[in-house]
Amino acid sequence: MIKPEILAPAGSPEALIAAVRSGADAVYLGIKGFNARRSAENFDSEQLREAVSYCHKHNVKVHLTLNTLVSDGELEKAQEAIKLACEVGVDAVIVQDIGMAELIRKTAPDMPLHASTQMTVQTAAGLKKLKKLGFTRAVLPRELSKSEIKKLCENSPIELECFVHGALCMCVSGQCLFSAVLGSRSGNRGACAQPCRLPFSAENGTGHDLSLKDLSLIDYIGEMAEMGVCSFKIEGRMKRPEYVAAAVKACRNSVDGIIDSELRDDLRSVFSRSGFTDGYYSGKLGVDMFGIRRKDDVTAASGVLKKLQKLYEKEKADSEIDFAFTAVRDEPISLAARAGNKNAFAEGEMPQEALNKATTAESVEAQLRKVGGTRFVCRDVDIELDDGLFIPVSEINRLRREVIEKLDEVRAEIKSFTPEFIQLRPHISGKKRLICRFADIDNIPENWDYIEQVIVPLGEERKVKKSLRVSVEVPRGIFSSDEKILEQLKSAKAFGIMEAWAGTLDGVALIQKAGMKANAFVGTNVFNSLTVKALENMGVNRILLSPELTLSQAQAIGGEAPRGIFAYGRLPLMLTRNCPQKNGKTCAECKRTGRLTDRRGIEFPIDCHTGCSEILNSVPVYMADRLGEIRNMDFLLLYFTDESKEKTAFVIQDYIRGGKPKGEFTRGLFYRGVE
Repeated sequence: MIKPEILAPAGSPEALIAAVRSGADAVYLGIKGFNARRSAENFDSEQLREAVSYCHKHNVKVHLTLNTLVSDGELEKAQEAIKLACEVGVDAVIVQDIGMAELIRKTAPDMPLHASTQMTVQTAAGLKKLKKLGFTRAVLPRELSKSEIKKLCENSPIELECFVHGALCMCVSGQCLFSAVLGSRSGNRGACAQPCRLPFSAENGTGHDLSLKDLSLIDYIGEMAEMGVCSFKIEGRMKRPEYVAAAVKACRNSVDGIIDSELRDDLRSVFSRSGFTDGYYSGKLGVDMFGIRRKDDVTAASGVLKKLQKLYEKEKADSEIDFAFTAVRDEPISLAARAGNKNAFAEGEMPQEALNKATTAESVEAQLRKVGGTRFVCRDVDIELDDGLFIPVSEINRLRREVIEKLDEVRAEIKSFTPEFIQLRPHISGKKRLICRFADIDNIPENWDYIEQVIVPLGEERKVKKSLRVSVEVPRGIFSSDEKILEQLKSAKAFGIMEAWAGTLDGVALIQKAGMKANAFVGTNVFNSLTVKALENMGVNRILLSPELTLSQAQAIGGEAPRGIFAYGRLPLMLTRNCPQKNGKTCAECKRTGRLTDRRGIEFPIDCHTGCSEILNSVPVYMADRLGEIRNMDFLLLYFTDESKEKTAFVIQDYIRGGKPKGEFTRGLFYRGVE
């Protein structure tokens, strides 16, 4: 079994020190700009250099988070960030955007790539796809059960990392548009406003039916390590150093088999939402997983902060040092030191003849052993000292400090970097076609004449009239259904279906494994030209661009593959494995009519057609009256969810002729964009 790695969050230099001193094996941190916690303090270039040096002195690795979607206009700065990571000796980079991953692979081929949990990879097929893309590790979704993690460990060609403590998002990571659509603050761009912590009520629910308790799997680290998980990650780059210290120490205790109930209580006090949950891991979903930050939780934190500061108030002494001191007549005093495989040497004054009391070997050793406050523990001291000499204590101390400073110098393990010239040319499209997605095949209109392609749920293709224009949609939440979905895809192909749409790498991998053409759908987060190119290289056929792009950004994206935009329909704001409606009703009572209501009375439909629950926007995107403003697109996606057959026919006609909106609608993010 590989030694478990405790991976700690470092949202600030203070939190980084707390993590290292409390026993972390690795830290993950962001630089200002490109990371999924832009509101954390984060590190500038000099702070990053110092952070890597400090961590490497303590044999702690540094993983840099470049795990956000990057626009074409930011690719130059992204290269600067990659170059900085190479120069300071970062150990690995965590990435969400496959375009960014491709850029790192080209410019910094020696830099290990870790796939962020934002990539939503849930299956062995997806993990194999990551390996082909150059990734060495994947951070698994928090929504996996014990048996699902075990299965992935048994079939993964790369290292696996799991979150074991910290906040739980209601939405599967990388599949959330909630904050972006409601307030232009994109979770995929590191600016999430956490609207899910506000009151959103399901009928007969808790009143906060999107707010989960924090995750804690600290008790399961041992068994997860036996399964093959190599790294155990603590969430919390927005949290205080005291929280980081307590969480790291609790995880370290778990690895070492130490039970400290008092520390566990302190960890709950310093930050929790009415306690913790292990619901996904243990397979016990439901209302007990939900919780909010109450006044009692905040009050409890104030009482333990000072106590937890003691966990990291002193430098961590984790390196043994040996000294060899020499003071003989007619030669300068010298001190040699060795720590690990590193040596240091310092030379001092000529020794003096003692006028009164001569310096003894015992007194020299006593001074050399005073290494408190450093990262060293003194082991052996070898002393060669002529009789009758006097050496000032200040000189011994100076020599000790000098060799320790030399041993503390850490040269950055610089990785090679070769800048890449990125040529961006807008895509030249053909005539815009309509592609229509239907959640319910009963609502497909009779006339298909103006529709390029009809997308139906996987498994229902045989209920639709046979046509080469029919394609299928693979669910985004696959998890342990991968084998079933692969069989369904093979069956669809046997029926004559040639194309399938997927919102994750897992889906793309399964579609291609079934011998079909894969198209990138809602959830693939295609935000820049490099991502389009990476998907093309993967053999992806058609590409739906991210709904977080403005029209002008979308129209400027290059590449050859046919692409389109989400031009009509209720945007899926969340993909969740924990249906909020179940807090108040059973599935039999709900009958797929669930709704969430916010504090202003606005309703958000819950769609449960795909194995998981999808929370849809309250109103549809509508662009039929703005068709002249949409350029460089090969198709427009009309995404039908709960519309009637008559309604779908009217909407399709609007997009053929250019009709005006009827009822409430939104322009999505086409004009306001995201942070």
